[in-house]
Amino acid sequence: MRRRGGTRGTTAALAAAVTALALLAGGCTGGVDGTPGAAGLRDPYFPRLGNGGYDVRHYALDLAYDPATGRLDGTAEITARATQDLSAFNLDLAGLTVDRTTVDGAPAAFHRAGDELTLRPREELREGTEFTATVTYSGVPEPVTDPDGSEEGWLRTADGAVAVGQPAGSMSWFPGNHHPSDKAAYDITLTVPSGLRALSNGVMTSEKRAADGRTTTVWHAAEPMASYLATVMLGRYETGTATALGSVPVVTAVEPSAAAGSAGLRAELPGILAEQVERFGPYPFSAAGAVVTADDTLAYALETQTRPVFPAAAFDRATLVHELAHQWFGNSVTPATWRDLWLSEGFATYAEWLDAEESEDVPVGTSFARAFAEEDNWAFPPAAPPTAANLFDPPVYQRGAMVLHKLREAVGDEAFEKILRGWPAKYRHANASTDDFTAYAESVAGTGLDELWDVWLRGDEKPEHP
Repeated sequence: MRRRGGTRGTTAALAAAVTALALLAGGCTGGVDGTPGAAGLRDPYFPRLGNGGYDVRHYALDLAYDPATGRLDGTAEITARATQDLSAFNLDLAGLTVDRTTVDGAPAAFHRAGDELTLRPREELREGTEFTATVTYSGVPEPVTDPDGSEEGWLRTADGAVAVGQPAGSMSWFPGNHHPSDKAAYDITLTVPSGLRALSNGVMTSEKRAADGRTTTVWHAAEPMASYLATVMLGRYETGTATALGSVPVVTAVEPSAAAGSAGLRAELPGILAEQVERFGPYPFSAAGAVVTADDTLAYALETQTRPVFPAAAFDRATLVHELAHQWFGNSVTPATWRDLWLSEGFATYAEWLDAEESEDVPVGTSFARAFAEEDNWAFPPAAPPTAANLFDPPVYQRGAMVLHKLREAVGDEAFEKILRGWPAKYRHANASTDDFTAYAESVAGTGLDELWDVWLRGDEKPEHP
């Protein structure tokens, strides 16, 4: 959920020339007749985001952070499979200084152009080959300003940092294929001064204090994850542990200033998850939790995988329900492109409506009527925001939920319940588009639903009656 609220001297010129010659020489292997992978996936809103020619399987990120200086030292080991014969490939990386790159252990020439890092391996890669690219980098990460004016990426705090990535901020702290269509498993190693806590996605597998006064914590996220859902939280958090659904470890962390005010709702997290399992089917991940930050750290809540993050002022039941529902809708079933974001936000908003009916006696029909009456929800169709700056505007959320309610009315409660559980089961840990969803809903309904889609999903005008 993202509701808004100089010139170079001769030394540099010589280095650039040497790099260019290395790039050319690196391709003269006489082996595979490869071509460079695409420098973008032509997403409707972020055409240069992501890269073509390979599919990432695993990220191993080793990060050391100094809060006093803001310096990040990182090594990213990226295991991927070539989807074409590759002579070179790109990674998305904003800012930071690349110190060294290798492919399968051999030095690889590299080139920077804006947010594109191009690697040219010594030996070209055949289609189907699994390879490992390693990038060593450093610097002071800078936040990314989104088209809507909000900030994301690596956000520095008084005693640490918080990293959030929707839609493109993850490239501010590690190189990768930063489009939601390329999901991967992660192992994230975090080294910070002792006295600070270091959290990330998934399950903590080790925590060790070294003689130099730093602590290293390792987190393992086994299930596929889009890079925008990767997160890091570093600071003087108070942490808690619990168990949900019989065996799922729940890790929560909270800024001390927000600990008392959030304690009650944090304790409800396992129960809310259990209620959502009843509605949406088996929980798709091996860990759960939440992080509550100070209000001046983050301006919005976000469904970071297994461990959503909330500013203290936004940590209420409705928002917690919303972000936990995203674990099914958005995190496990991830949008194929950013145009399909309404599938994530519409379902999560509808989860709020369902919970309000159960916990507050507010019928879903009442929530629908309120949304229908709000003119801001009719600015554009939910699957067609006019620009990237509108991705997180009300129609994506509220009108997206209205589409689902009209679908419920059209197919009946029994079939709709099958959709609520069947959709996240069919596309578990995968990507899905709007066309995938409409086809799936029609298959469950056993009939075409063109009129519903034309009016509620794709229509430009507000219907005369709800």
